Amino acid sequence: MSKAAATEQKKMITDIFVEGARKGWAIGTSSTIPNVMMAFIIIKALTITGALDMLSSVFGPVMGVVGLPGEGAAVLMSAIMSMGGAVGVTVGLLSEGLLQARDIAILAPAIYLMGSTIQYAGRILGVIGTEARYYPVLFGICILNAFMAMFVMNILV
Repeated sequence: MSKAAATEQKKMITDIFVEGARKGWAIGTSSTIPNVMMAFIIIKALTITGALDMLSSVFGPVMGVVGLPGEGAAVLMSAIMSMGGAVGVTVGLLSEGLLQARDIAILAPAIYLMGSTIQYAGRILGVIGTEARYYPVLFGICILNAFMAMFVMNILV
């Protein structure tokens, strides 16, 4: 057995826990919290400026097909950028009284089916060399899956 393997075996469970907690804290403070905070700020800014009402009017008919108010489109738009941001937008809309628990149940699968698509394009598709001309099709599949899931959830809840 190598020296590195022997050292790895001798780690106490508490050391492993602390190491994992540090990594989790780093992810939370450098990624999750800023995304959620940004989402709250965006929703508040959209509400104050009236842009959220305009967004709701424009996307209301499409969102109505899956049983959601037009404001649900803001969640989907943010989901394409960041899952954490989409959760923040969802909570922001819930706190403003614009979404209800049923709406969140419909939106939840969509957040994860199309979540962070733009980020993954750079992190995965770009790294493996996928030609950019295929990106719209790949994004479209994510969005189509999300709308199918919302349609089914609308029936089930």
